[in-house]
Amino acid sequence: MRTPSIDGLPQSFLAALGELRRARPRGEALVEEVPAPAKLAPYAVALRAEIHAPGVDVIGAHPVARLRPTANEEEILATGRFILLHDPAGQEAWGGTFRVVIYIRAELEPEMGNDPLLASVAWTWLSDSLGQHGVEYTRAGGTATRILSESFGSLESRQASNDVELRASWTPSSAHVGAHLEAWADMVCSFAGLPPLPDGVVALPHIRRS
Repeated sequence: MRTPSIDGLPQSFLAALGELRRARPRGEALVEEVPAPAKLAPYAVALRAEIHAPGVDVIGAHPVARLRPTANEEEILATGRFILLHDPAGQEAWGGTFRVVIYIRAELEPEMGNDPLLASVAWTWLSDSLGQHGVEYTRAGGTATRILSESFGSLESRQASNDVELRASWTPSSAHVGAHLEAWADMVCSFAGLPPLPDGVVALPHIRRS
């Protein structure tokens, strides 16, 4: 993770950035920094993750592992975004000075979009993954959504798709946010259907594994 400039950054945010740099997300995840939203908090950093189908070479990189597609690049099984917000003055809605915001999306097998358990299991996986990494947090909230997309007219040749989306946020209990990043990366991998899962964690049903 890079930081364009540390001039003017509060020590609390610098400490959190250091925690993110030292984090070790799961190796199958291609994690890289992306532009952070500018209006949600005075300070923010954003990361994106992609999980590719089998057929990629792992490149050693610090502080996160990167994936290089082979000549026959495979599809992306899941994507995610991790945003850490910081307001030194605190925000009442957060109940603290930091807030983690995540987004994960994965494609399902076409016939599985109507599974009634899908959204609830997605939310359970969030709670379980944070627990597996020993994450301490408060005021968690979010939505899990099933999306059916069908194309018409000039786009009718496109195959219908089913996706699951998870949007969530929570307030870290401290600036030790590295475990939050690792838990999120594990969630993205699990949404993509990558084994193995940590002991005691429920897998999302019917996630595409092709």
